[in-house]
Amino acid sequence: MGTDTAGQLLVTAGENHDRIPSEAAFAMLRGVAPIPASSAKTTRHRLNRGGDRQANAALYRVVLCRLRWDPRTRAYMERGTQDGLTKKEIIRYVAR
Repeated sequence: MGTDTAGQLLVTAGENHDRIPSEAAFAMLRGVAPIPASSAKTTRHRLNRGGDRQANAALYRVVLCRLRWDPRTRAYMERGTQDGLTKKEIIRYVAR
């Protein structure tokens, strides 16, 4: 993670320290928490379009670098693909 990316995530956490009592609250603040979009027998989630867009973009850059270089994350992506997950779903899970 570069200094710009880390700085953006720290600024987001520092400016909103009273709004993030848990990991789930921080995920919602960054805009990476999944939102249920299910209907009838289909269970699925969609991306959250809210939150701090700069922090979300910084986190997305971290995820892309991890998918490219980290062997554990690459193995996770291969397992997820075999389980039928899409690339967008895998990126959302890693970002969360």
